[in-house]
Amino acid sequence: MSILQADALLPLFCSVDDFCLTNLPLIASQLLSTKGKRNRVRSLSQSEIMTLLIAFQQSHSRNFKAFYLGFVCHYWKRDFPKSVSYNRFIEYIPSVIASLAADLKSLLGNCHGISFIDSTCLAVCHNKRINRHKVFAKTAKRGKTSVGRFHGFKLHLAINEQGELLALAFTAGNARDVQPVPTLLQGISGKVYGDKGYLSEPLRRGLLKQGIEIITKVRKNMKQRPLSAPEKSLLRKQSLVETVTDQIKNTAQIEHTRHRAGTGSLSNMLAALVAYCRQPKKPSIKAHISLS
Repeated sequence: MSILQADALLPLFCSVDDFCLTNLPLIASQLLSTKGKRNRVRSLSQSEIMTLLIAFQQSHSRNFKAFYLGFVCHYWKRDFPKSVSYNRFIEYIPSVIASLAADLKSLLGNCHGISFIDSTCLAVCHNKRINRHKVFAKTAKRGKTSVGRFHGFKLHLAINEQGELLALAFTAGNARDVQPVPTLLQGISGKVYGDKGYLSEPLRRGLLKQGIEIITKVRKNMKQRPLSAPEKSLLRKQSLVETVTDQIKNTAQIEHTRHRAGTGSLSNMLAALVAYCRQPKKPSIKAHISLS
């Protein structure tokens, strides 16, 4: 198990704490009124809770309980002297969902005219337990990918050539890949590269009205339209977005089938995406390819 080094913990906490100091008052003003509810001062601040959730996603650990009890409470006791019990920490997690979402939005990259798009499945339970699954019984749907069927959701990502997230969306598992694309690509311009799942003439014409040209691979019985040498090279680099989703699903742990509540699932997914955005080195393509 690879654990986040102590020398990387301080920069992570400082970055998260700076975000919280600047944005927490604005986030609090946008939330529903909590008048009449108790608002006790907690042992851990929001920035400490967020730091631990992000650190877990960057640590390659597979089990948060083992990470918190076996590592944080022993080796990071000096860094978090007011750490609470595991059960109490779990109760704190829903309170930082809005902050994690705002942090994720602030970390999105900028479009430089070249983008890549793809989707990946997020199973919420094993296929044999679909009929017994209760947490997402009303929202998760059965879907199909090139490697088999699953029950859950889809994560749709748009990234730039530097591996930075530009936009993301969650849909039910049975949604077509092209369904969220027009909304997903709002604010993005230039050329977008995708796989065969985005082959759609109505989608292509609609994106042209938004100032976006989508370039995809074609099926064996189709003729590829003429492409320039840079376009062919970038189309071959479309696997860059698959590398990004692999890191989000395997280095972090955005997908697992042990959720007991929707809030826990949402906080886990947001923390995984924030952890990826905050990692110093991301998959990227060479600059001369995009400038050719």
